Amino acid sequence: MRTAYPSSAGFWSSALRSKRLVSPAEKAARDSSGLGLSRRLGLLDLVLLGIGASIGAGIFVVTGTVAHDAGPGVTISFLLAGASCVINALCYAELASRFPAVVGGAYLYTYTAFNELTAFLVFAQLMLDYHIGAASIARSLASYLINILELFPVFKDNIPKWIGHGENIGDVLSINLLAPILLIILTLILCRGVRESSVVNCLMTVTKVVIVIIVIFAGAFKVDTSNWSPFAPNGLQSIFTGATVVFFAYVGFDAVANSAEESKRPQRDLPIGIIGSLLICIALYIGVCLVITGMVPYQLLGEEAPLAEAFTSKGLKFVSILISVGAVAGLTTTLLVGLYVQSRLYLGLGRDGLLPSIFAKVHSKLHTPVHSQVWVGLVASVLAALLNVHVLSHILSVGTLTGYSVVSACVVVLRWKDKTNGQVSSSAEREGVICLVAVAVCGFATGLLYRYDASYYFLLLPIVVAAGASAALVIRQVYEDAPGFSCPWVPLLPIICIFFNMFLFAQLHHEAWVRFVVLSVVMIGVYAIYGQYHANPSAQDTIYHEAPEEEAV
Repeated sequence: MRTAYPSSAGFWSSALRSKRLVSPAEKAARDSSGLGLSRRLGLLDLVLLGIGASIGAGIFVVTGTVAHDAGPGVTISFLLAGASCVINALCYAELASRFPAVVGGAYLYTYTAFNELTAFLVFAQLMLDYHIGAASIARSLASYLINILELFPVFKDNIPKWIGHGENIGDVLSINLLAPILLIILTLILCRGVRESSVVNCLMTVTKVVIVIIVIFAGAFKVDTSNWSPFAPNGLQSIFTGATVVFFAYVGFDAVANSAEESKRPQRDLPIGIIGSLLICIALYIGVCLVITGMVPYQLLGEEAPLAEAFTSKGLKFVSILISVGAVAGLTTTLLVGLYVQSRLYLGLGRDGLLPSIFAKVHSKLHTPVHSQVWVGLVASVLAALLNVHVLSHILSVGTLTGYSVVSACVVVLRWKDKTNGQVSSSAEREGVICLVAVAVCGFATGLLYRYDASYYFLLLPIVVAAGASAALVIRQVYEDAPGFSCPWVPLLPIICIFFNMFLFAQLHHEAWVRFVVLSVVMIGVYAIYGQYHANPSAQDTIYHEAPEEEAV
């Protein structure tokens, strides 16, 4: 334990520390020590991991919900959101290639590029999203399973709500028995090992992808092209608004980055896994959107199960049953990967001392972080069993957008900030960070003005300021080539990521903004009481490796 600091100067001394980058000679230290995770994931496993995390209920539900406003233009909404996520994925891919040794994802990148406190806050915001998201998905999965059981007459109307659909008690409490049971089963699978959980994910993901492809081809023969006219009945604004909603249907690719320590060839396979899985998801989403809006006029699409209802209306009830099976498989893989990612993030913080050391322990035989995995499953089970997670959904997605924005900023900073050799002066570093913050603030301001229908003249002001900050980043900083996979057009492409992510942040529910502020304040307090005294960014058993140029692929 480090000596406690009695003053605010001591707090900031700890908060502003960053993780060092070590030499390539230290790369094998963790693998040879027996403290690391087992490297068992190949390229196909990583691609299926990314698809499994992204293709869930969204493809079976969100398509119809957004189509009610955007019409057939929902296809463009998914295309725009997918393009935005590709840009974010390129940033993730560079950093995943640059730090292929251990887990951590956005938390690790932030700790290295910026500082300890910022990394801790990024972890907290992401983790709340993951916990609530896991509980919500578990309850949806339980509901789908009950729906399938009720297809049999013996179960029809004979299953109490509190078993699978949820029995509401007031506005917040809602009892559900099946959801925590499902979470416990998946937690046990994940504790058994990454190979076992990967096999389950692969089987489920292949099943749902095959079902989605069958849906696309079967529906293509029932398409009436007249249903695509008008293509954007409510104008371009509805398409852009739809893009902000469906953006979150693609957010699974960061799970691939968090599997770095369990990848067989992380520097080569991680970038391919991240980008490859995302491109496949985009193609599947666009195919489903074209089919569903071509089969049924967008005004008639259901909101609860639009795909199933569309095929039922065309006399293809057998496809509707397939869709229900696909939804179960999709939700299962999304939940499985979500629980997996959460435990690896806890593992990273446990290693660094920001959380108790029990989270850093890896089982000697199973090579999995059993304590972290059980904790994650326990938290999600309690939330899923007792709370109406639909009420909590208003505060979701804050962590995702925050994490993506910070990751994009990390790409910029690490290109002009060599922490090993200290080549960048403190004044240049400070100026660069100020410019990045200015871009983020302008993105949020533009989003607010757009949200409240401000004049285009007002919209131009923050855009011009952001352009000036971007120009300063381009002209006044020197950028080095990245080892391994290189994100193109740095710093412009990451700047676009930050601006657009903050634009979307402004579209979130007001409760989400309150959650962001309250959680940040609470976690600063936790860091002040515990984190600053226990964290050790130079711990000998924590190796963060930056890939050397000669290993570039």
